[in-house]
Amino acid sequence: MTLQEKKQLQITACKVRMGVIEATHGAKAGHPGGSLSAADMFTYLYFKEMNIDPANPKWADRDRFVLSKGHTAPGLYAALANRGFFPVEDLPTLRHIDSYLQGHPNMNTVPGVDMSTGSLGQGISCAVGMALGGKHQGKSFRVYTLLGDGEIQEGQVWEACMAASHYKLDNLCVIIDNNGLQIDGDVAKVMSPYPIDEKLKAFGFHVEVIDGHDFDQIEQAMNTARTIKGQPTAIVMKTTKGKDVSYMENNAGWHGKAPNDAEYEVAMTELKAILAGLEG
Repeated sequence: MTLQEKKQLQITACKVRMGVIEATHGAKAGHPGGSLSAADMFTYLYFKEMNIDPANPKWADRDRFVLSKGHTAPGLYAALANRGFFPVEDLPTLRHIDSYLQGHPNMNTVPGVDMSTGSLGQGISCAVGMALGGKHQGKSFRVYTLLGDGEIQEGQVWEACMAASHYKLDNLCVIIDNNGLQIDGDVAKVMSPYPIDEKLKAFGFHVEVIDGHDFDQIEQAMNTARTIKGQPTAIVMKTTKGKDVSYMENNAGWHGKAPNDAEYEVAMTELKAILAGLEG
C-alpha cells in the first residue's frame, strides 16, 4: 500500500479507538482492552479488505465477518460506525436499555453485524458454516472471524478448525488476537494455548504470524490468504491489549471495565494527540 493509504488507515484506527472509549465510557461498562488491541484489524477489514456496502448491509454477495470474541463489540461497533453503517454519535448509547447497541453483537438490531455472538468458541463455528454454505452455493464471498487468545482455550474452537480443514475452506480466514491477556491474567498461566501457530498448522491451516498493529504486515497476510487453495488460513496477530491508551496497555484489569470520567479524559487526550500527529 502507499504511504498515504497507510496513513489514512492509521487515522481511521485512531478514530475507532476513540469510539471504543466513547462507547465504554457512555455505557459505564464493556470491554475496552481487547477492542483496542484489535482496532487495527477491524480497520483494515472494514476499510480495505472486505467487499461490503454500508448502504446494503444484507447484500447476498458481501464478505462476512463474525466477531467470535463477541465481548469486544465496542471495537466492532466503532469500525462499523466510522464505515457508515450507523451514526458515530450513537456509540455512547452502548448497553443502554433502549439502545440497539448491546454489549454483544446482535445481527437483528445492528446494521453490518453478520452474526450474533458472545458465547466464546461459538463464533468460529458459525463462520465455518457460512464458509461451507458459500462453497455449496458456488459463491465467491469470503468469511473472516476474529477470536481472542483466551477464547481458543475452548474445545469447540478446535472442533471448528478440524471441520474447516476437512472441508478445505479456503474462503475462510481465522484471525487470533494474541494480546497475551484474558480476564484472569496471562493466558500462558491461566491455560496456555501456545504454540498457537503450530497447533493451527497441525489442524491443517495455512498460518501467518504478524504484528497486528502493522498495516503492511496485515495486508501481506491478507493478500497471501487469498492465494491459498484447498485449506483455510489463520492469521495469528501479536498485539498489545489496551493499545494506545497508556494506563490500559498490557493491563488485564482493563479487559472488562469502563473508564470513569477522569480516565476518559486521559484516554481521549492521548488518542487526540495521536490523531493530531497523524493528521498534521
